[in-house]
Amino acid sequence: MQDSVISISELSKYYGKARGVEDITLEVNEGEIFGFIGPNGAGKSTTIRILMNLIFPDSGTARILDHDVTKAKKYIMQYVGYVPADANAYTSLKVFDFLRYSSNFYKSGSSDDRIRELSTWFELDLNRKISDLSFGNRKKVSIVQSLLHRPRLLILDEPTTGLDPIMQSKFFDLLKVENNRGMTVFFSSHLLNEVQRICKRVGIIKEGRIIGVEEIETLRKKQLKKITIEFGNNDIANLKLQGMEKILLKSESVISFMFSGNINDLIKSLAVRQLNYMTIEEPTLEEIFMHFYR
Repeated sequence: MQDSVISISELSKYYGKARGVEDITLEVNEGEIFGFIGPNGAGKSTTIRILMNLIFPDSGTARILDHDVTKAKKYIMQYVGYVPADANAYTSLKVFDFLRYSSNFYKSGSSDDRIRELSTWFELDLNRKISDLSFGNRKKVSIVQSLLHRPRLLILDEPTTGLDPIMQSKFFDLLKVENNRGMTVFFSSHLLNEVQRICKRVGIIKEGRIIGVEEIETLRKKQLKKITIEFGNNDIANLKLQGMEKILLKSESVISFMFSGNINDLIKSLAVRQLNYMTIEEPTLEEIFMHFYR
């Protein structure tokens, strides 16, 4: 049986009368890359801020490395790296000076070689002042800072915001390298495709509650497409196509629906019909949630 690096039990947090998270229970195993996914406002950041002891829960418990996050912050922080959604740093410092200063907070420390290794990976100019950096480059600084002390657990809150596609790919490659060395990753995102690239398991949160914990392979088998078709005639009242699931929109000539069958079979069945246009899209997370977790 694998040890739990993160253990959350019946966790709730409210902001006055507004819901933050409600009755969350979740386990993240040592050595895994675990996805934490949901729409914006679902409660991802609230959960992470509780884990980081930045805010306090109203009820329930959260433990990291078998220590209560509200009672053992100093111990926990020696083994945890954290990338917040917003990238903040001391803007008056040069990148290198800021990273060297940050490394002093960890007992394990960090060598200048480690700073240069990670900065080279992200093509980060160590001699520039942080105030002169774009948001994307500040996000790189935040990522490098989180990895300086080779943490046992890395907590990421929307980490790819501001990174271009090439840098995102390099970031995912680095996560795999560090994970192979034993680091556990808790990866929060609102992008399902992003999480699917590197995670084996994912917890899905919606409106402050966990609505499912799935293996990525299971999600792939459930993978849906959103199909929209405008027909050249108006007679679609009794349209039935193999693989057609939830109808999203229907008029005299246009229909939009969730599809879980074989796209090639769908196209063959439509070849005998007159079409004005057809689109095939990835459904939004909200559409996937509504389909599978109503």
